[in-house]
Formats: sequence, structure tokens, C-alpha cells
Amino acid sequence: MHEGFLEAGCDEAGRGCLAGPVFAAAVILPPDFRCDILNDSKQLTERQREKLRVVIQQEALFYAVASCSPEEIDRLNILRASIEAMHRSLNLLSNKPQHILVDGNRFLPYEGIPYSCVIKGDAKFMSIAAASVLAKTWRDEHMRDLDKQYPQYGWSRNKGYPTMEHREAIRIHGTTPHHRKSFALLKRQLEFDF
Repeated sequence: MHEGFLEAGCDEAGRGCLAGPVFAAAVILPPDFRCDILNDSKQLTERQREKLRVVIQQEALFYAVASCSPEEIDRLNILRASIEAMHRSLNLLSNKPQHILVDGNRFLPYEGIPYSCVIKGDAKFMSIAAASVLAKTWRDEHMRDLDKQYPQYGWSRNKGYPTMEHREAIRIHGTTPHHRKSFALLKRQLEFDF
């Protein structure tokens, strides 16, 4: 990658959750950026992610974080909503990238900019790993805030994922406006529905 070439890494967080938005981040790092512990956010502890968030936000050339609401997830399906959140994060960058690296194997074209989908990209590219960390930490913070309004679901601990605790709370208390109504995690949730 030559000097001045802007490449954005994109990733999302919260795709498999029963509640809360799906968050996505776009990050453009300096070409000489190095960080030994930066990896897929799922491989890191919460404390490591929070430390990395500060480093990334200070050292990235450009970064942005965006989300899609539970209502949008229900309307679009989770895959389309994840991609829409990535597009929104790219929209918010103050400089447009010349290439986009996307974690995973599905994306939709964005403003004619070339892109590459990379399976397990968050373990292969620093910019995707950085996006993974920002999406996850921003989403976790959002779920901790929602937990203050709805403490019975344990969102400060499970972040909206389908844990036993969360499922039991839904059985006892029902759902909230923050739950994804379409979520039985059906096979069709992972497919495009044009």
C-alpha cells in the first residue's frame, strides 16, 4: 500500500444479538500503524478492547461508527442491516477511502469504491481489527446504558446476546422496544432478501 492510499477497514458488532442495534465501524489507519495486541475484538478481554478503543480513536487517520436500529433489522433482515450500518459508518468518514476491506463474505457496493471481502479479516488486517474493536466497544457501551432502563435482562453482562439469562428474562418479562421482533435466528436471517 503506497503512501497516501486510503484504505478503510469495516466490521460490525451485534449481529447475533436478540436485542439492541447492530453497530458498524469504518477505520482508516496510518500506513505505519502497529499494535501488537490488536486482533479480532472477540479474542480480546473487555479491558483490552477499552484500552485499544482509546489508542485507535487517537491514532486513526479517520474513523466513524454507526448503527441500525432493531426496527431496521426487522425490516431489512440482519445481513442487510449490518451492511447498511457499514455504509453509514463510511458515509460519516471525513475522507473517502480508495478501497474498502470488509470482514466476512458479503457486502453491497458502496459509491463505486472497490472493496474486498475477507473471511476472518479481523485477524488478518489491522484496519478491520480496529473497526471490530470500535464497533464492539461502542455497542457494549450502548447496551450498558440500556441496561439502566431494563436491568432485568442483564444487558450489562450479556450485551443482548441469547444467553440463558437473557432468554429466561424474555420468558418472564416479555420483550422491550429494543428487542428484535424477527429474531428466532432463522436461516433466512443470513440471506439477502431483495
